[in-house]
Amino acid sequence: MSYTPSPQRYAAMEYRRCGNSGLKLPALSLGLWHNFGHVDVLENSRQILRDAFDAGVTHFDLANNYGPPPGSAEENFGKILREDFRGYRDELIISSKAGYKMWEGPYGDWGSRKYLISSLDQSLKRMKLDYVDIFYSHRPDPETPLEETMGALDSIVRQGKALYVGLSNYQTPEATRAIEILKELGTPCLIHQPKYSMFVRWVEETLLDLLEQQGVGCIPFSPLAQGLLTSKYLKGIPENSRAAKPHGFLQEEDITEARLHQISQLNAIAESRGQSLAQMALAWLLKDPRVTSVLIGASTPAQLADSLKCMQNIQFSPEELAQIETILR
Repeated sequence: MSYTPSPQRYAAMEYRRCGNSGLKLPALSLGLWHNFGHVDVLENSRQILRDAFDAGVTHFDLANNYGPPPGSAEENFGKILREDFRGYRDELIISSKAGYKMWEGPYGDWGSRKYLISSLDQSLKRMKLDYVDIFYSHRPDPETPLEETMGALDSIVRQGKALYVGLSNYQTPEATRAIEILKELGTPCLIHQPKYSMFVRWVEETLLDLLEQQGVGCIPFSPLAQGLLTSKYLKGIPENSRAAKPHGFLQEEDITEARLHQISQLNAIAESRGQSLAQMALAWLLKDPRVTSVLIGASTPAQLADSLKCMQNIQFSPEELAQIETILR
């Protein structure tokens, strides 16, 4: 079936200015970290992307190593882009990253100029694109001077391979210096992508204030804490969940009695708001104007549709916020 995007696709989504830039991002962006690799069903991935765009999600976030196998999410995305989104490229914000291990040897990991530029060249070939809209340094490299890593990002923009650059997984001290270097080079940092959720809140200590002061956007990843902030774990650990898998990012020991009690209490507040726990967790991040967009994942079109419903209620009463704070502390 050929695809024609919904003519109403911009009706319901909110778009937020990204820091001090001219760019606006949808309040919800789609991350392709999971569910878009060669191990996944391509037609399911295709339907998720179509449904996202129909709902006004214009930002698709990738990285060189997304899959599995690494690189396959970009290949599949590129294929769907050519087949379904031909003629709509200029309505999309496509991002990629480099910083984690992608190939063997000393040049396939971390933050050298050699690795970042080579990796982006490979990403562009996989997606069959001339440029990405945003390219990130995926993590700081303790052994490469920050000037070299940021200089590579600056070169990438000047070469026309990316329109903007960003940082991901940088703690406040490295982020402060990186933002300064990019500003000096004349290629300002557009956006920072940290892990942030109700259960992971380090960014509130100093990072959000820094980003606001420097005019840099913020796009949290893992907003549902690898699925903990959903109804999935209310009755224990389901067989097919991430926590049931031996080598995942979420382990069985992460799901303590105290954590389950928190999840249950949060779920009760979500129900009183007419939301699922996942919808409330997304709305809770979006309540902060310093958050430009939140990266959601989806394994099925139904899961995407459920997350998108969070936009129907992103306002919280002072009482609700106080209750949530008491539970989280």
